[in-house]
Amino acid sequence: MLFRLISLNSITKHISQTKHSTGPVPTETNTSKKDFSKDQDSKICLSQLRQHVKEVKNNVTILEAEPDLATAISMLDAALNRREKAVQTHSVQYTANLSSGSGKTEKSSGPPSLPPILDDRLEKAVFTHPGQDSNPAVTYDRLEILGDAYIELIATKLVWDRFPSLPSGRISQIRESLVKNETLAAYADVYGLAHKAIVPPGYADQAKRWIKTKGDIFEAYVAAVILSDPMNGYRNAEQWLIALWLPKLVDLGLQKSDLHSKEELAKLVMAKGIKLEYVEEKSAVMPKGTGSQTFFIGVYLTGWGWEKKHLGSGQGPSKNAAGDRAAKSALANTSLISQISQAKKSSLSSK
Repeated sequence: MLFRLISLNSITKHISQTKHSTGPVPTETNTSKKDFSKDQDSKICLSQLRQHVKEVKNNVTILEAEPDLATAISMLDAALNRREKAVQTHSVQYTANLSSGSGKTEKSSGPPSLPPILDDRLEKAVFTHPGQDSNPAVTYDRLEILGDAYIELIATKLVWDRFPSLPSGRISQIRESLVKNETLAAYADVYGLAHKAIVPPGYADQAKRWIKTKGDIFEAYVAAVILSDPMNGYRNAEQWLIALWLPKLVDLGLQKSDLHSKEELAKLVMAKGIKLEYVEEKSAVMPKGTGSQTFFIGVYLTGWGWEKKHLGSGQGPSKNAAGDRAAKSALANTSLISQISQAKKSSLSSK
């Protein structure tokens, strides 16, 4: 019990230290992976300390016998509440920085720290393929089902909150991009989860099957994080997933109404008999750890004295988005657009 481990003086000292730690929390735009890791460690320590405090608060015999201890425990409980709120604020600021108005998500120094699984039995099950043991309690067979549900819920809520004007169909599309096997498998690779997997011999040789397995392991990991820490597990998993997903959402949230550069370019250069072609300049790629494809599109003009004139190039998470960025690139070349507009004007005025 707590009263056997620490004296009244040490409790009071802890209260004092905790009070001092509830001041302003750093909000630098370049919050690092190390800062996020410290947040996770702080939350784990807070969770453990709060559990001890709860045990003492619920022990009427101890509190009646030690009135001073009862007062100290109440003060410590209040201090822990204040500190917990401060840590939550810091975590929110971290994720907000990833999606700041500047859109400079590349300043994040890598993926957020992997939240711990606090139960060794669950951790072992996360990495054990059902084909290795007929007992579902010691494999990820059941865990991945629960993890899948948690991930769906967290992703849906994130998209719902971040894009309040999106219709349900678009919400479903964005959510699917966040939770599909390819995305989760890529995250599993980022954290090296697949290297810990205990699977039947040769199981990783079949690419499609291996992607599904890595996705299942990731889902099981999320479930184990939550189950192993009833007090803070869900919050830790949610903050971790949000930090992983936010960079993807910058592009995925684009609606057709946001993709207006094509229309603007067409108004400036198009007329009867004039062609604007959007061409895939190279094959789409899937950067390691992103879980999503990047497309490369160029826009070319035929007309007004030009034949397949390259106007601009762009890349994005879909052909439509990449094409719009190609048009935006063309519009940024004001000298060329001015030449084309002048040629258009001269041609039309001569008719």
